[in-house]
Amino acid sequence: MQIFTDPRAFQLACRALRRSATGEEQPLGLVPTMGALHAGHMSLVAASRARDAVTAASIFVNPLQFGPREDLATYPRRWEQDVAQLEAAGVALLFAPTPETMYPPGFTTAVEVTGLSERLCGASRPGHFRGVATVVLKLFLLAAPQRAYFGQKDAAQVAVLRRMVRDLNLDIEIVVQPIVREADGLAMSSRNAYLSAAERPAALGLSRTLRAIEAAYAGGERDPQRLLAVGDAVVTATPGLRLDYLAAVDADSLAPVACAGPNTLFAIAAFVGKTRLIDNWLVS
Repeated sequence: MQIFTDPRAFQLACRALRRSATGEEQPLGLVPTMGALHAGHMSLVAASRARDAVTAASIFVNPLQFGPREDLATYPRRWEQDVAQLEAAGVALLFAPTPETMYPPGFTTAVEVTGLSERLCGASRPGHFRGVATVVLKLFLLAAPQRAYFGQKDAAQVAVLRRMVRDLNLDIEIVVQPIVREADGLAMSSRNAYLSAAERPAALGLSRTLRAIEAAYAGGERDPQRLLAVGDAVVTATPGLRLDYLAAVDADSLAPVACAGPNTLFAIAAFVGKTRLIDNWLVS
């Protein structure tokens, strides 16, 4: 596995590996991450390895998507373990820049997906999706992948990036892989490492909330407010769980829905202690 910190060197290496020995274009898959890898990240790598001739990954804790009181300084970083996992999984190229190389002095450009960026996590974390869209567009321009892989856990991020790809006519397919959960149902996240043993039961309230909504939907309920009330009851009954939002939205526009049905996204964000966690259920 080749490791790059310089954007131009990574760009040239991706360009070279996309060309086969006969000069034909080979599909390259990109897996953007912030490191602290878990089985969810590795499922993205596996999906790319199954479809693409070349798999590239990035590890970059992007300061633009963190607010002034968020956990940028303490975000989990496990460089040696991450590199070993990616190499063992068959990743050909790893891009691991510093903030200074991604955003050199004088950098002033930002990507704003207006409308979507202010919904769900964007409402409680102003500027978050602007930071996500900006860094991901830079990664897309450097790697020029045929496909880019993201997890369903970050459903709002996926909606923002799909709209960006569509609006800018980028020839990239956004591939979304299912949420990978721990044995107790908690959606895998790098931030799970923050949770103490005492906080773990409260964290499970997110998945319990979604399961309760799913059960009510399976029972025939379609009114979003009644379904959300079912979820609110679970949140209220879970000590140590502080709700940020619980919403029923269209998975593409992130706008509230009048009636739950296929493509409705039930999304939750909540705090357990100082740790903010997200989860969702997409009606298929």
